[in-house]
Amino acid sequence: MTVEGPSIDCTRPSIARVYDYLLGGKDNYAVDREVGDVFLRDLPGSVAIAFANRAALTRAIKEIVTTTAIRQFIDLGSGLPTADNVHQVAQRHAPESRIVYVDNDPQVLVHGCALLEQNDRTRVVRADVRAPEDVRTHPDTRELIDFDRPVAVILSAVLHHVNDEEDPAGIVRYWRDHVPSGSHFFVSHFRSGHNPETAEAERVLQQTFGRGRWRTDEEIASLLDGLEILDPGIVPAPLWRPDTTGNRWSADGAQPELSVWQHLIVAGLARKA
Repeated sequence: MTVEGPSIDCTRPSIARVYDYLLGGKDNYAVDREVGDVFLRDLPGSVAIAFANRAALTRAIKEIVTTTAIRQFIDLGSGLPTADNVHQVAQRHAPESRIVYVDNDPQVLVHGCALLEQNDRTRVVRADVRAPEDVRTHPDTRELIDFDRPVAVILSAVLHHVNDEEDPAGIVRYWRDHVPSGSHFFVSHFRSGHNPETAEAERVLQQTFGRGRWRTDEEIASLLDGLEILDPGIVPAPLWRPDTTGNRWSADGAQPELSVWQHLIVAGLARKA
């Protein structure tokens, strides 16, 4: 099966491909590496944001599958496939899990074809996360997702690419209003640090892509209005339900000291009552 969409423009940087580059992937071009190198060269340590976010997402999917009856996921702004994608983590613990990935990046769609061929419980939908009605009513979404049963809505590192005038809270509100009680929402988001690192990273994204909005903890929590934010709340991603058996944690479970960069990506899980 093929996914029709615009051709890949390798002369303009892509958010998905820059993120892929920072994670050590190979699905990127010189123009993406040029942007990524600004972070690597001028903002040393910033790559920790990408890895902290990916690790928190992995833990969140495992948490949802192993502690709830949710077996269907909508991953909004999914980006390029890496290790431990949502369907891999979910189906590792519950093989019957169904996943709809949503993105409008042409290269993401190309890789989606491979997912479709390999897994009949996975779909990749070409749509803009800012148009949630298009996502929900898409034939592939309707085929795979039963909206009469709880759904996990994944908004991993996507809402900070939605500017204020594009109503990021409205995106979350739409999904909150169209999924049943018991549904879960995972959100990770760049966090305002009120320091030079935050300002420079935000400037690079705005200058390159014309978007990128860091928000305070209070602003991020307000995106989840009407939902119950579960413990431990909105916290730096490495501190969101961490695996305390890892080498970065002491034997008594004491928290590690985080770098300034690790403080700049927060994560949270919420539930619709």
